[in-house]
Amino acid sequence: MDLTLLVMAAGMGSRYGGLKQIDPVGPGGEAVLDYSVYDGLRAGFSRVVFVIRRDIEKEFRRSIGDRFAGKLDVDYVFQDIDALPPGYTVPQDRNKPWGTGHAVLVSEGRIDGPFAVINADDFYGADSFKSLADNFRKHENSSASEYAMIGFKLKDTLSPHGSVARAVCLLDADSYLERIEERTDIRMKNGGAVCTDDMGGRVELTGDELVSMNIWGFQPDIFELLREKFSLFLQLEGMNPDAEFYIPAPLNALIEEGRARIKVLPGGGPWFGITYQEDKPAVLKGIRRLISEGSYPERIWS
Repeated sequence: MDLTLLVMAAGMGSRYGGLKQIDPVGPGGEAVLDYSVYDGLRAGFSRVVFVIRRDIEKEFRRSIGDRFAGKLDVDYVFQDIDALPPGYTVPQDRNKPWGTGHAVLVSEGRIDGPFAVINADDFYGADSFKSLADNFRKHENSSASEYAMIGFKLKDTLSPHGSVARAVCLLDADSYLERIEERTDIRMKNGGAVCTDDMGGRVELTGDELVSMNIWGFQPDIFELLREKFSLFLQLEGMNPDAEFYIPAPLNALIEEGRARIKVLPGGGPWFGITYQEDKPAVLKGIRRLISEGSYPERIWS
């Protein structure tokens, strides 16, 4: 079975203050996404597709893409803000991509088999990729619209340096997603967390809630479903220059409509993420610890 890894690397990095997608965190100059590609390769993924912006293409290829030559098949797609369905136009004051759901959608035509989706700036751990790859093989002949997700505990994904947004997941008895609730402005508090709800009120969280960190396992039929939901999103929010089409929103709708099933798999962790510049030392320390434990070589591409 040919497995593809779709890496979303078109983010603006506004809170980080730079291109965190390619910022070195490993002793050999590796970025976070290097470890994800390395883990994916070990799990059986043979191809990687990077979703990037045109303005970072040259630097991205030089800093990241070229080091994978000869190791696996590499492709690139651009998340252009004018990549819209017929009849829609970009608002005059919009200058950023349309979100993670759009990042997946623009890769249609480059992927024709099972694929995993990840953020470029999240470190998910080797077991996450193995769990997804094993699930793909287990359900190789299953029906379409059967997807998967790696879940993480909220408290393991927070930053002490500022707020984050997370998709809180509610599961049924068989570990399938029942609902995804987007929570914003989540901050650490007394061993747990506090966030803002849809009405602007404050909600206490235990920290043990299961959240999505945008590591998904999809089949190619997801593209048709995303196209439908993206068109609806544009009808409702298309003229809002700040609106973003995040992956959880259309998936939540598809679950409610009974048109998709998403299995939440074990294997998440250890997770490291870079939201703020102040997060970087903890990532450096965490990767160094994994190297000392033998989980990774000192130079992963040497």
